[in-house]
Amino acid sequence: MLQKHIIHRLIQSAIEEDVGSGDITTSAILTGEETGHARVVAKEDMVVAGIGVFKEVFIFSDEHIEFTGNFEDGKRIKDGDVLAEISGNLKSILTAERVALNFLQRMCGIATLTRRYVDEIRGADARILDTRKTTPGLRMLEKYAVRIGGGFNHRFGLYDGVLIKDNHIDAAGGISAAVNRVSGDVPHTLKIEVEVKNLREVEEALSAGVDVIMLDNMSVEKMRKAVSLINGRVLVEASGNVTLSSVKEIAGTGVDFISVGALTHSAPASDISLRVSG
Repeated sequence: MLQKHIIHRLIQSAIEEDVGSGDITTSAILTGEETGHARVVAKEDMVVAGIGVFKEVFIFSDEHIEFTGNFEDGKRIKDGDVLAEISGNLKSILTAERVALNFLQRMCGIATLTRRYVDEIRGADARILDTRKTTPGLRMLEKYAVRIGGGFNHRFGLYDGVLIKDNHIDAAGGISAAVNRVSGDVPHTLKIEVEVKNLREVEEALSAGVDVIMLDNMSVEKMRKAVSLINGRVLVEASGNVTLSSVKEIAGTGVDFISVGALTHSAPASDISLRVSG
C-alpha cells in the first residue's frame, strides 16, 4: 500500500520544483476566479497505475477540486478511454497539471511494461521481479506500479534483504567467506541470496548454505545446467540482460524468479493528455 504521508511529501517536493514562486503564465492569463472542467484521456493502450496519486496532486493543490476517476489501478484501458474528469478552479487545475501527469504517465508506463513481461511468461512457474534500479526518490511509487502490473518486488532497499554480489565476493575473498560473514551478522529470519556467474560458483554457493542463488548474465543453456545442478535445493533467480524477446525462454529453464531492471529504468512513459474546457 502507498503511504499517504510519503505521497504528500513527494507531491510537495514536485510542486515546489515545478511551480516555485508561482505559475507566471497561468497567473497572467487567468484572474483566479474562472472554473472549468478537464478530461484525462489515454492516447494509447495501457495498464492504469497511480490514479490515486494523480488525484492527490490536484487535491493537494486545491482541496475544493472535484475529481472522478473512471478506472481503478490495474485495469487495462484502450486508446481514447477517459481515465478521469476534474472540475473546479481552472488556475489550480492548470498549475497542477504537469506534476500530476508526470506521476501518472510514469507509473502507468511501468505497470504497462511489467504486464507485457508477465504476459510473456504466462503459464510458467517463474515470477517477474523488479530491482533497485529506480528513479531516486520515487522507488515506492515505481515498485507499487510493478505490483499493479502483475510483477513482484525484490528487496525494497539495502536494509531489508541480503544480496551478496560480485563486488562483495571479491572484497571478502570468495563466496564462502562472504556468506560466512553475513551469516554471523544478520538475523536468522533473513534469507541470504548470492550472485553467481558460472557452475563452479553455483556449487560453492550451495556448499555455503545460501537460500537463493542468482544466475547473473548466464546463457539460457547455462541456466538450464545450473537449475539441474541445484535440483530444487534452493530458490533460483535469473538476472541480467532480460528482454521481452528472451524472457519466455528464460522462464522455460525452470528458474523461480526473473529480475528485470528495465521495468523501472527503461519503461517509457504512457501517453496521456489532459484537456480543459471552460
